[in-house]
Amino acid sequence: MGLIITLAAVVAYSAYITRQISGLRELQNNLVDRNRKDSLQLLRIQNDLNSLALAMRDMLDNDEPYPLTAWSAQFQRVRTDLDDALRREQQVAPVNRTPDQKQYLENSVTQFWDAADRTFALAHDSNQTEARTQIRISLRARQEALSTAVSRLLVQNNESEEQAALRIGQIYDRVQRQVYLFLTATLIAILFTSLYLIRSNRRLFAQLAALSAQRSELAQKLISTQESTLRHISRELHDEFGQILTAVGAMLTRAGNHAPEGSALRSELREVCEITQNTLDKVRSLSQALHPVMLEETGLESTLDWYLPVVERQSGIHVFYEKSGEPFPVDGNAAIHVYRVVQEALNNVTRHSGAGESWVRLRFLPQVLEVEVEDHGKGFEAQAAKQGIGLVAMRERAELLGGTVEFLRPAHSADRSADRSADRSADGSAGGRGTLVRLRVPRGKLEA
Repeated sequence: MGLIITLAAVVAYSAYITRQISGLRELQNNLVDRNRKDSLQLLRIQNDLNSLALAMRDMLDNDEPYPLTAWSAQFQRVRTDLDDALRREQQVAPVNRTPDQKQYLENSVTQFWDAADRTFALAHDSNQTEARTQIRISLRARQEALSTAVSRLLVQNNESEEQAALRIGQIYDRVQRQVYLFLTATLIAILFTSLYLIRSNRRLFAQLAALSAQRSELAQKLISTQESTLRHISRELHDEFGQILTAVGAMLTRAGNHAPEGSALRSELREVCEITQNTLDKVRSLSQALHPVMLEETGLESTLDWYLPVVERQSGIHVFYEKSGEPFPVDGNAAIHVYRVVQEALNNVTRHSGAGESWVRLRFLPQVLEVEVEDHGKGFEAQAAKQGIGLVAMRERAELLGGTVEFLRPAHSADRSADRSADRSADGSAGGRGTLVRLRVPRGKLEA
């Protein structure tokens, strides 16, 4: 709503400014420019009238030996120019000029030329004295009246230009005030909109934080429930089914000992005993896979020593295992999460990377336990779409431990990307960028 109001204000103010500019342009075109053009024509008319005044002065002087008819050609040239100037002046005359003023100017010009025609007619009839009297009495008075009228129109044009300049200044001042008001209103609208957005975002982020906390709590409960369930099933398999199979094996062994030597029954009992023993081994292996009892008995380091060779046998991937640092004890509840991260990372290597080798590094640093699982397979981007909830589970387990888990590109890939474009990796697959999973957990969280 704030954005809509702001945009509407911008559109309305733009229309207002456009209308003001159009009015200003119209004022300049219709008044200022026309006044200037009209003033130029009036000055031209005034110049012609001054030329006529000088000619009439010379005609009244008796120093010239020429007759009055000699000035007829000069009057005719001035008349032609004056008529053209009057015609042009009427085309650019300001709109505020009254019809009476126009009519008065036209009548005065007509009367002046009628008087001039009569004067030259008298001079042509050799009435020089009467003609000069006509000039002195009639023509000069009419010329002065015309000059006065033209001067009055020039003054009126100047006054109109001053008024137009005043109006233009008022328009500029009004637009300037409106700009300041509009900017102030816009800033206020932006301020209130921003405050509302900040308030809304804070509520939204609070809701997201609450949902994130709920999601994290739910994920932790699911992980805890999963581990509890797997631990229970593992113990049931190890204790109940293991004991049952152990007892069955012992009973079959005793029964076989009572059977006659070399009899078919003794051979069959021995075969059933071997099947029972194989089943017992598989149950114990499954129990360890679900929840390694070694984590609680011998710790994380020994469990990884046992688990990594198992991965090599089951997946066919050669695992290089490196340990460094001074080992410190890891609580069983924390160790299971570290173990699960390693297990999930190796499962991703087995299922998705296409690599034939993997590197597992366990580093006991002074303040941090760091575990890395690296492969040189297809890369994280190629695997991400196939891993499902695995990445989420690894992140949640890292959060449970108060640590971090990172999914990176191995450093070797950037160095050897150009060399490996035409090569093959050890397993025959095309060399990719690979993936590096790094888990870092504070030592205090592991010992708690």
